[in-house]
Amino acid sequence: MNHLSRSDLLVDPVARAQKFAGPIAAVADEIERTRRFPEPLLTQLHEAKLFRLLLPRSAGGEEIHPAIYLRAVEEIARHDGSVGWNMFVGNSSALIAPFLSAETAKIVWGDPRSVVAWGPPNTCLALAVPGGYRVSGRWDFASGCRQAYFMGAHCHVREPDGSLRLNAAGRPTIRSLIFPVAQANLIDVWNPIGLRGTASDSYSVEDIFVPENFSGTREDPTLTREKGSLYAFTMQGLYAVGVVGVSHGIARAMLASFVALARDKTPRGLGRLADGAVIQAGVARAEAKLGASRAYLLEVLDELYAVTGREGPISLAERARVRLACAYAIQAASEVADFTFKEAGVDAIFPGSPFERRFRDMHTLTQQIQSRGAHFEAVGAILLGIEPAGPFY
Repeated sequence: MNHLSRSDLLVDPVARAQKFAGPIAAVADEIERTRRFPEPLLTQLHEAKLFRLLLPRSAGGEEIHPAIYLRAVEEIARHDGSVGWNMFVGNSSALIAPFLSAETAKIVWGDPRSVVAWGPPNTCLALAVPGGYRVSGRWDFASGCRQAYFMGAHCHVREPDGSLRLNAAGRPTIRSLIFPVAQANLIDVWNPIGLRGTASDSYSVEDIFVPENFSGTREDPTLTREKGSLYAFTMQGLYAVGVVGVSHGIARAMLASFVALARDKTPRGLGRLADGAVIQAGVARAEAKLGASRAYLLEVLDELYAVTGREGPISLAERARVRLACAYAIQAASEVADFTFKEAGVDAIFPGSPFERRFRDMHTLTQQIQSRGAHFEAVGAILLGIEPAGPFY
């Protein structure tokens, strides 16, 4: 793939993503082996602005419709789950930009290759000091940190008097601190069964100072300075949309590979795989699962994005709709992946098959918090009129 031309950059993100089928396939084995994105692929992804789809236009981003974002992530993940995952994580971390000052956001994402990486919150504390915070600690699961220009640390804040800073709900606040990657010690520990190319390593910092204007909190959607339709969605809700894109890209690729296999494969002592009624029904159900769950999520995203004149973030009921559609879509993708892997038989178990790596990637993805079954319980309670005990995003 050559560098994208100016006319390429003007086409929609899904069309840009479709151009990466060949380039990603050519280096997928290298990504799996080295746990890094090689050049020129990484440069090409940046030139296509695929890490800036959710970044505000005011910071040099594209600020696209979440339904288009879903399709773009899905397209990349069809060819490699790790590339799709880091694409969605880089876009998700850019959602902190509306919670920073416009000037700070322009500094953090001023370089067209800039990406922010971070790990989930833990017990680490930031100490409030004049002008900002001092922080030490270690965080894990920092997907994309090997491509990052800046790192983030989500911390509770200890005030000078020793108390914990509270948010508007009276709970300890979680502050996100942003600092250059050079201030962090990246720890090479990522060696899982799947999504190996994400390099979701750990990192630590030792008594660094982070200025106040390089911090924000993503826990209160009302604090965003960007008021467009995209930023009415919660950060966590859009994070879940990205996970759906990865899961559906992987499942869609596995189903297409299984259909191709079934048309040719004749198991020993049996007829052609595609001629079996059980396989025929299974393929139909798999297609329906992917299509229906995807259409459900797209409908929810379209309806909520189309609300005009909205003041503030989407409501609790609307957040529940997004969460339910995402949880259901991830579950559906996992079920389709399991079906194709099992019915492909021994053709699925060897490295290099169209199924083996994707199966491992899918079942690494489903261990992540966005895939947990408890989301159905939480949404069900809201649908039954039961207020959540804590924050619901």
